[in-house]
Amino acid sequence: MTLGWRRHRRRGRRERGSASIFVIGMSLVLMVCAGLVVDGGLAINARMRIADDAEQAARIGADSINEQVLRDTGVLEIDEGKAAGRAAGYLQDRGYQLGEYEVYRQGEGVVVEIHDRSDTALLKLIDIDSYAINAQATATPETE
Repeated sequence: MTLGWRRHRRRGRRERGSASIFVIGMSLVLMVCAGLVVDGGLAINARMRIADDAEQAARIGADSINEQVLRDTGVLEIDEGKAAGRAAGYLQDRGYQLGEYEVYRQGEGVVVEIHDRSDTALLKLIDIDSYAINAQATATPETE
């Protein structure tokens, strides 16, 4: 009878701490999942913000009509320099720096591309400080 008790006692010693390792491992996994949820939500919010800014800047640029061409020929044409300046001014007022955005004319419209980074809150714990987010918008002048 004592032999069975000793076997049980030895097995108990070998398994000591295994629950602690499991709990620590699961805690790490849950922290990473929480980080993905929280930081993913922050990234989606930041992506929506820069998309809105790109759309508004493109609208401002598309509103920059070359008045002289319109008066002389009746053709609606975007003044590329004026459009880029007005869109860039809007974006700088919103806090974007040179190099974080591009404004150019493409066909009949104005294209605005914004490149930004979203800082992480929880994923910093596993050395992911930020990740890139981008947005692009195109606007054409309204003819009616």
